[in-house]
Amino acid sequence: MKKQLMVTLLAGLLIQASIFAQNKSKGSPEGVSEKGWWVIESNIHTPKKNIVYFYNNDGVMVYKEKIDGIRINPSRKTTRIQLQQVLESAVVTWEQQHKLLEDQELVANQLKKR
Repeated sequence: MKKQLMVTLLAGLLIQASIFAQNKSKGSPEGVSEKGWWVIESNIHTPKKNIVYFYNNDGVMVYKEKIDGIRINPSRKTTRIQLQQVLESAVVTWEQQHKLLEDQELVANQLKKR
């Protein structure tokens, strides 16, 4: 009788723990925008020459910038946050004007603030 009670209690606790683990809402990680995404195009032979493309959630390119002289490391948290800020401002500008913006040094100025 004690064994059945312990097994039932243990099974109940495991089920309850798995239900609580599934209900945790995962927020978006820091540096990820809800307005779109960015892509960095670079070359291993020329790491200080990059092109950064910014897209909205519809897949429309809203901004493009060529960057020379700065090595962009997207694995850094601060770099991702800076690119997110540029992305959000570019998306807002695109929503107002509906035309592609290029090379206004938004990314270069943001990255030089480090």
